[in-house]
Amino acid sequence: MTGYVMFRKDRLGRRGGGVILYIKESIQAYEIKLEKEAECEEAVWCNIVTGNSTLTVGLVYRSPNISMEDNEKIHNAIKEVSKRDCIIMGGFNHGHIQWTSLQSTGRRIKSFLI
Repeated sequence: MTGYVMFRKDRLGRRGGGVILYIKESIQAYEIKLEKEAECEEAVWCNIVTGNSTLTVGLVYRSPNISMEDNEKIHNAIKEVSKRDCIIMGGFNHGHIQWTSLQSTGRRIKSFLI
């Protein structure tokens, strides 16, 4: 897209999928890599520099049938970036959420939210 910088991470070994994040060219941004334990297959992270501060922006896709290992990687990524100013967006596919009580059921969901 004209006027934007593209940050993307494609699915490996499978057709289609991945994540893509566009940031306006006039905004100073650069992609960052997280620690190996937090490196997610379908997530892209970048830092936006504003004056003398930095904001980490992440785009994550969490598959509804995610493995426990990949679930843990997303959890580790969020723990790592949330130590600083950040915005995390994406599709998290959290089934079994009871919106009236803000509770969830299901082993995988609970382990992610802890």
